Amino acid sequence: MLTQLSIILFVLAALLLLMACVKAQRVRSWRESLNPSAPEAPDAAFVVARIVLIAMAAVCAVMGFRGLGVQDRWKWSDDELKSAVEQATYELDGFLYRVDESGEPVVRIYEYETLVESEVVENGGDAPQDGVAASAAEGNTDADAYFTLSANGADAEFCVHIERVRSKEDDYTPPGITGGEGTYTELGYRLTVTTQEGAC
Repeated sequence: MLTQLSIILFVLAALLLLMACVKAQRVRSWRESLNPSAPEAPDAAFVVARIVLIAMAAVCAVMGFRGLGVQDRWKWSDDELKSAVEQATYELDGFLYRVDESGEPVVRIYEYETLVESEVVENGGDAPQDGVAASAAEGNTDADAYFTLSANGADAEFCVHIERVRSKEDDYTPPGITGGEGTYTELGYRLTVTTQEGAC
């Protein structure tokens, strides 16, 4: 959308510059052919008209370049995505992951897709704060899962592999209401995360 608007502004700027380049004598002859009784336009009017047209063309061009700049800020580049994925992989490898006794994550952000997407966005630097998608592969399980990671504007894709390894030393039993021993235990796991370029 912004790219199309920028193109329109560039075309308009070019047309305004062309209009500014039309010779005064040619404009006078056009006016005379359309309205022979019209008074002759002074040279100063043509100078002012040229200044106005050139100024309008400059404004259109500046707005067009700004529109392209905003459009770029809404998109990820391949380098931005690669750097963010590498850093996210480093930070998620060994991540403490707890589930309740039914096997559900104790915190919703622990769902693999959300965890990967949020970590990549967090490490994106100047990249947009959205537009990242982790698409789950068929046959994923809680213990072994693959996700194809992509981002808006980037051609590159990455395959993120997550393995969940049981870690009993990370189990946690919250205290009970009265301050004594709790009635259930959150089971601890550690994530092993690796990434390679290309879709899974």
